[in-house]
Amino acid sequence: MIKILLFAHLQEEIGVKDFEIEVRETTVQQLKELLKVKFKFPNLDNVMVAINEEYAMEQDVIHSGDTVALIPPVSGG
Repeated sequence: MIKILLFAHLQEEIGVKDFEIEVRETTVQQLKELLKVKFKFPNLDNVMVAINEEYAMEQDVIHSGDTVALIPPVSGG
């Protein structure tokens, strides 16, 4: 089980701030594809990903029990 945390507009678009999915092991890239296809997520290409509070790269591996944060780009003025 992997816990997914959503931030900023992702929370609004999906309608929840967090949820869990049953995945034993996957890469960040594979998780993004799964979320787009299975859960109808918007484009996640520019979203930063953190695994257990540390920023991750596309090829990094996520394990069961990990917490993954999806952090979209933020603009401000």
